[in-house]
Amino acid sequence: MEVFVFDLLPYREHLDHLKIDGELPWPLPKRYFRPEEAIKTYAEHLEAWEELERLGYDGVVFNEHHTSPYGLMNSPNLMAAAVSQRTCRLKLAIYGNLLPLHNPLRLAEEIAMLDCLSNGRIICGLARGIPREYEVYQVNPQQSRARFEEAWEIMRRAWTEEVLDYEGKFWQFRNAAIWPRPVQQPHPQVWVPVTSSKESIEWAARNNFPITPGLSPHPGVREDVIRYYARCLAAHGHRITPNHLIVSLDVYVADNKEQAFAEAGPYWYYFYTTLFSHGNVTDTSVQAQMQYLSSSAHDYLRPEHRPLVAFARQSYRGLTMSALRERVEAMPWGSPDTVRDQILQVMNDTGANVLLINLNRGALPHELFMRQIRRFAQEVLPALKAHEVLTVPAVEEAVEG
Repeated sequence: MEVFVFDLLPYREHLDHLKIDGELPWPLPKRYFRPEEAIKTYAEHLEAWEELERLGYDGVVFNEHHTSPYGLMNSPNLMAAAVSQRTCRLKLAIYGNLLPLHNPLRLAEEIAMLDCLSNGRIICGLARGIPREYEVYQVNPQQSRARFEEAWEIMRRAWTEEVLDYEGKFWQFRNAAIWPRPVQQPHPQVWVPVTSSKESIEWAARNNFPITPGLSPHPGVREDVIRYYARCLAAHGHRITPNHLIVSLDVYVADNKEQAFAEAGPYWYYFYTTLFSHGNVTDTSVQAQMQYLSSSAHDYLRPEHRPLVAFARQSYRGLTMSALRERVEAMPWGSPDTVRDQILQVMNDTGANVLLINLNRGALPHELFMRQIRRFAQEVLPALKAHEVLTVPAVEEAVEG
């Protein structure tokens, strides 16, 4: 099994004191930004990523978001460039660049540069972003899907063709022969973060790209996503394997669950109630109103599971510490044995052989983050890396049925 650490790189200063009527102002004005806190944030996370390599993790994962202290990775490519010069083995997964918001030829050039800088360690994640980012960049969210697919076609062809000529709906290029080209041929590995939308699953399957099967922790939703993805893969001549599936889990190692919750609970609570709800990150009703999500986006899900993907901001803003404590029972938080066993159960049940662990939600103090990196590496990581998932149960059961 491959184990990556997913790091949102949240602004290190907690900003609860700025809330108005239960939420951070959006947009969050310049006067609240403290450069010294940003400097420390970047320095601390770069130190943490260097430690990942020393301790035997397979990779680090960054993503792109804008206009929020939720994460200070407006350009994950800049972060990948920085850590590429501090490490020599660690895979660098950009999960992912928001294709509809940027010039795809420039993205193709930057990923090619990064692949050379890192000697072929880049994983290129492709994502669409969230509604608030379309508002900021003044891109029509109704065009999101079409822009995404056209942008990928341009990137793929820029990497693989001798000279690119392209005439599309959104972009046109002539005599474009990019230098440098990627080390990995025909191009870096591509991952696709799928929350639950049908179109994303179909697109990833058409291109035979691995996916993260859904944001919902509900196993039934994840099973629906995987089964539909497997059917779509098969329709294009591909067969699903455990390396097609990437599972993301919140993890915290302590002596027991009570200690884990006492140490990490307040930071996860801050993440959900302050950062994650800032500016409509997840509200599917907003996404539907903006026509970012299609009306048929979830029709492949079993009817009883459709409400489970209808994320609303209030479900995060209204979270209580007691409700979070209940969630922790089902999460891999606690003793090393508990964490190991719960992770292995999820991975085996899902049929996934790639794991993304979140060790730092809600801007943990640096010493706590580093302690988690080290304790997980010492007491849990060896068992995971020695384990290989060989089957995808949801698909095997469907075939047998």
